[in-house]
Amino acid sequence: MSEARGPAAPRRPRRRVFGIRLALFVGLLLGAATLSLWRFVDSLGPLDLSRVDEGSVTVTDRDGKLLRAFTTADGRWRLPVTTAEVDPRYVAMLIAYEDRRFRWHPGVDWRSFARAGWQALRNGRVVSGGSTLTMQVARLLEPREERTLAAKLRQAVRAVQLERRFSKDQILDLYFALAPYGGNIEGLRAASLSYFGKEPKRLTTAEAALLTALPQSPETRRPDRYAHAAQTARDRVLERAARFGALGRPEAALARAEPVPTARWPVPMLAAHAAEAAMRSEPDRRVHRLTLEARLQATLESLARERADALGPRLSIAILAVDNATGHVRAHVGAADYLSAARAGAVDMAQAVRSPGSALKPFIYALAFETGLAHPETILDDRPSRFGLYAPENFDLSFQGTVTARRALQLSLNVPAVELLADVGPARFLARLRQAGADIVVPKEAAPGLAVGLGGLGIRLTDLVRLYAGLARGGDAPALQWRADAPPTGEPGRRIAEPLSSWYVFDILRGAPPPANSPAGRIAFKTGTSYGYRDAWAVGFDKRVTIGVWVGRPDGAAVPGLVGRQIAAPILFDAFSRLGGEPEPIAAPRDALFATSATLPPPLRRLRRDAPRSVAAAANAPLKIAFPPDGARVDLGLSAGPTAEASLALKALGGVPPLTWMVNGRPVGEPEARRQGAWRPDGAGFARVSVMDAAGATDSVMVRLE
Repeated sequence: MSEARGPAAPRRPRRRVFGIRLALFVGLLLGAATLSLWRFVDSLGPLDLSRVDEGSVTVTDRDGKLLRAFTTADGRWRLPVTTAEVDPRYVAMLIAYEDRRFRWHPGVDWRSFARAGWQALRNGRVVSGGSTLTMQVARLLEPREERTLAAKLRQAVRAVQLERRFSKDQILDLYFALAPYGGNIEGLRAASLSYFGKEPKRLTTAEAALLTALPQSPETRRPDRYAHAAQTARDRVLERAARFGALGRPEAALARAEPVPTARWPVPMLAAHAAEAAMRSEPDRRVHRLTLEARLQATLESLARERADALGPRLSIAILAVDNATGHVRAHVGAADYLSAARAGAVDMAQAVRSPGSALKPFIYALAFETGLAHPETILDDRPSRFGLYAPENFDLSFQGTVTARRALQLSLNVPAVELLADVGPARFLARLRQAGADIVVPKEAAPGLAVGLGGLGIRLTDLVRLYAGLARGGDAPALQWRADAPPTGEPGRRIAEPLSSWYVFDILRGAPPPANSPAGRIAFKTGTSYGYRDAWAVGFDKRVTIGVWVGRPDGAAVPGLVGRQIAAPILFDAFSRLGGEPEPIAAPRDALFATSATLPPPLRRLRRDAPRSVAAAANAPLKIAFPPDGARVDLGLSAGPTAEASLALKALGGVPPLTWMVNGRPVGEPEARRQGAWRPDGAGFARVSVMDAAGATDSVMVRLE
């Protein structure tokens, strides 16, 4: 008989113990993992956003259009841009291709991670990535070469940090600023400008697809080097965007037919000198917004380049356009070609001190009108005159006789201007110019002479334009402003003339003879030619705008035939025609006196002087060669050999006619009653130019012909 067995021992407590142990183990494992993750996150330190602040310095016009950009310290183009400044189709295409759940995930898309992991296990290789756009931004902010689990975990942590700190659009802004597009191009704006020559706000569908594809493999898909690979990648983006509804199938088909670019566009470089000046003044700023207008700046730079090409290889042109009401500079062309070494394009000739020739005469007349010395219809004498040892002559060496002040200024006669200046006083004249804010440079002498009225001083184009803008404003010369974001100074304009005398000058200059094929009476303008044909000037204004033009060689060499009326004035009128709209005249003040010379009050009818000038006094002036000046280098274009057009202008002052010209001891033509002549050289080199008058007086200079 078998022995009875008792009941089996219960197993429940063992299972419970096992479950508790398993839970403790999992808890410890999770705790350890959490602790490790916490330590890992803590070891990362704060989020580094320094790369965002290391972008290119940009200079924009008053409306935010890009004028010029500068590369970063490491030579990269990285231009700022926001989501609002990007074509919405590009944003939709990027999200559809890179991260369809971008708007909803917290920085890491675990579904994409799981899919990428499963595909890698199944295929034995990486088929698709699991990085979100936010994780890509994290990698761009802290670039690392390794592709390890730790690196991916680092990106995930940083992505979560980014999502907590920034909005979705701000994260897109970071991507648009840092994404690589091949070579030294970083950021969407730099890529759009470099590959398509346009801002990212105006992308076509095909262009947006190409820019979506490039950051995946920027060096192997560069369209300027690997056009076929770039097109293949672009078409893949178009197909995926159409599949997920980011664009329609017909639109994708049309985009695929569009060719990809095969070369890079140059990054815009307008207003190079003004941009550099803005950078120098505030080197820590990343974005400089100027008062310039990109469209006007571009068209005036093109005008300067075209005219300089027609004039000669070493000539440069500067143009300045100013809004009269505000003093804002609307265009600043410092040279005809910034990149030309032959034209010294890096030199800002709008800021160079040069002789203005006759360009300051209107301010002599304005001062004479203001003091009651003359009226536009006052009779002046244009005849040979002598002021001590100074005997001024007109540009063409002729005299008009009796003329009105209006006619004398319109024809830019020298003797009447010097006569008025003698009564006004050169010191007072210079003091008025400086009072208006002009930086005047005069020769170091005991006292300023009458020659300051005909160009015997130095002035910048910026100051000259400022003075003329003062005439347009009723006599208050404005302070010129280049920065659109600068607060108003609150400083009133500095007085250059009274309102009535300013309008008299405007009314006179509006009637000046225009250059050939240009309409008369549209703008008030004045030209100037410096001594020795070194500088040609033209400044014009209406009620709204003042434009100044300078033409010459930056090295100061003489240029035969460089005359303000013939060279600078046509450029001035062309510049005004490119402004758009009709010039606006300035209304006459209520106290303007409209009269003829005969109906003026007797004291204003004629300018009289106690000591009349005589022709004999002019003849007693010492003989002197006015052109070419001693030691000058004159460019006649002789490098390719002598031509029929290569002739050297000769001009003398004083002496007793007839005059005999000689070059290297040989006479040039027959004795002439006129004080000017011409000589055609047979080649480049040094030449001794001499002149002899009827009384046996001589003068001689040495020049170098090129």
